[in-house]
Amino acid sequence: MKLYTKTGDDGTTGLFGGARVGKDDLRVEAYGTLDEANSLLGVARAANPPEEVSKILERVQAELFNLGAELACAPGKEKKLGMPKIDASHIQALEGDIDTLEAVLPPLRAFILPGGSPSAASLHHARSVCRRAERGIIALARQSPLRDELVIYLNRLSDLLFALARRCNQAVSLPDVEWR
Repeated sequence: MKLYTKTGDDGTTGLFGGARVGKDDLRVEAYGTLDEANSLLGVARAANPPEEVSKILERVQAELFNLGAELACAPGKEKKLGMPKIDASHIQALEGDIDTLEAVLPPLRAFILPGGSPSAASLHHARSVCRRAERGIIALARQSPLRDELVIYLNRLSDLLFALARRCNQAVSLPDVEWR
C-alpha cells in the first residue's frame, strides 16, 4: 500500500464510514489537534522522563489514538470502529494518576511557568495543545453530537500533563518556576 493516495489533493479527507469532508472541517481540526498532542507526548517520552511517567504516557498515547479514531468517524458510524471508546474508567484512571502524583509533589502555592527539563517542557506544551483540542471538540459538539466523556477526558488529561511535568522536574531536582 502506498503512503500517498492523492484523494486529498482537492482539500478533502475521508472519514471512517465513507464520508468526505474538507480538511478544514471542525472534526478534522479536532482529531488533528489530538494527533499533535499525542506527538508531543512522544517527544516527552523521548526525553527520558522517569519510568512511571513514561508508562502513563504510553497508555495515554493509545487512549488519545482511540479518541481520535472516534472523532475521525462519520457521525453514526462509531460502532463499526471495533476499538475501545473512552469512558468513565479512563477518566477515573487519569484522576487516580493525578492523585498519586499530587501525593509526592509539593503543594502548589502559585501559578507555575512552563519549562524545566526537556520532558517537562514537552509535557507543558502537550498540555496547552490538549486544551486547544478540548476547545475544538467543544466547538464540534455544537454542530455534531459527541459523547460527554470526550471533553471530560481531555479536561482531566490536561491536569494530568501538568502534574506529570512537575514530576519530571522533581525527578531531576529542578524546582517549579513560580509566576510572580
